[in-house]
Amino acid sequence: MHIPGRAVGSGRCAAAAVAAVICAVPLTGLAPAGVPVGGPAPSGPAPRLDWSACPAAIGFDCATSKVPLDYREPGGRTIELAVIRHRATGPGHRIGTLFVNPGGPGGAGTKALPHWYDLFPRELRQRFDVVSWDPRGVGDSTAVRCFGTTKEALAWQERVPVGFPVDARERATVFKSSAELGRLCERRDPELLRHVNTADTARDLDRLRQAVGDRQLSYLGVSYGTFLGATYANLFPGNVRAMVLDGNIDPVGWVNGGSKREPRLTTFQRNDADLSAAATLEQFLDLCGRATRDRCAFSAGSPDATRDKFNRLLRRLEQRPQGPWTYAATVSIVHAGLYTVHPGWTTLATQLETLWQRRTPQTPPPPPGPVPYPGFEQIDAVRCGESPNPPDTRRYTALDAFSRARAGDIGRIMAWATSACATWPVTAADPYTGPWNHPTAGPVLVVNTTFDPATPYQGARAMTRLLADARLLTVQGYGHAVLLNPSRCASDYENRYLVDGVLPPPGATCRQDTPPFSRAKPSGGMDTGGGALDGREVLTE
Repeated sequence: MHIPGRAVGSGRCAAAAVAAVICAVPLTGLAPAGVPVGGPAPSGPAPRLDWSACPAAIGFDCATSKVPLDYREPGGRTIELAVIRHRATGPGHRIGTLFVNPGGPGGAGTKALPHWYDLFPRELRQRFDVVSWDPRGVGDSTAVRCFGTTKEALAWQERVPVGFPVDARERATVFKSSAELGRLCERRDPELLRHVNTADTARDLDRLRQAVGDRQLSYLGVSYGTFLGATYANLFPGNVRAMVLDGNIDPVGWVNGGSKREPRLTTFQRNDADLSAAATLEQFLDLCGRATRDRCAFSAGSPDATRDKFNRLLRRLEQRPQGPWTYAATVSIVHAGLYTVHPGWTTLATQLETLWQRRTPQTPPPPPGPVPYPGFEQIDAVRCGESPNPPDTRRYTALDAFSRARAGDIGRIMAWATSACATWPVTAADPYTGPWNHPTAGPVLVVNTTFDPATPYQGARAMTRLLADARLLTVQGYGHAVLLNPSRCASDYENRYLVDGVLPPPGATCRQDTPPFSRAKPSGGMDTGGGALDGREVLTE
């Protein structure tokens, strides 16, 4: 999940035992694709994609798809979607296409897929073309772009407090800057802003499904991609072949139940993401305190002592920052560091120990070449347009106090993560707000870690209850999304489901392959504090 805030420095399951109780669900001969349940349908057959080799991703093909900006006016303005594919490697019969959404909102699939591809089980890569895309408004698709140049965007971003505001002056800066951003975005392309919502992206996804020639959709959605998946499943229930939702957002919380009343809490507070972040941080400190220093650099010898050491470090940084490492920036980076256990937790522990020793953690040099356009407004364009947040800027100080009281320092991030929405000028034209229980042609597999700092486990339980036909696979472990925090057990279940239609048994539970701090930290690279973690651009809401 994307959480705003500038960066500092810019047990395998026993197959025989499982086989006796696993429920097989056929994925062939399903009900024919149906008419969308809510809102307009994609108009006419989608043209096939014209693939060619990607210039910046060896082994991948790229294409561009044209789709209607407004599906209610299919003959009107069109926009472009950037699409990327890795063809099925074989051997074995090709099943079709597996569409992947990396999250966000604002996650660019054309950038994520080349980095993620090797994480997919080998049989999936053999049997499916794996396809992702930059959703409308994002990346190399027709994008929300509110500044004329990269320099202007970075100059605006430099004025915004890192992490979250901590005093009245910084709060005023946040809301003044957010209001300015909203005005700039509305001035540039108000029509596009009204149509970058998830429902229109789901319609695009069905258009892409047609374009690759698949009769029904096979899909993996991570983080925000789970909300997109739930939306697709309810707009196009007859088109669902197989769908894995990993790191789940409670869709009712995201849309505030579809209520027209002013929301009482922010998007992430409604979903208890502050509580989940706090619980994951507690696990980090507890496990670090139980580990030796060669495994967790920040360990103080016991969980209680490590927790006390962490709190004393934050209080010290509140009084006196260490260079760019302010209190708020450090809290933001702690939250980002919890997303991936390996190497994130080890890296985070080393960074905290470096700060504890009153030294400044290293930050990586910028990559060579021109600085890319940051695109931070693309997150707000999707989220603020469809997920209600309190519009009264004066309330955010109290919301900050609310999250700090129930979730500690790390909770404050969630109070401010959607503060730009308070002054956002545009509402989504045709959002989908439920119901979420339309019967789907194929079942849905919901997967979540028990300690996820961004999408709480209870969000997965809510998703499973809401969908008409869903099975929950619980991964006892840590971090945001099982894909990036591997479990061979979970991977085997997902692979068998996507390939053969075999769901895990009810109540199935897996564990992560490698527990946190179970091995000594490497002697060089990122695990020695060689890089700052970005509180905004870390995968994926």
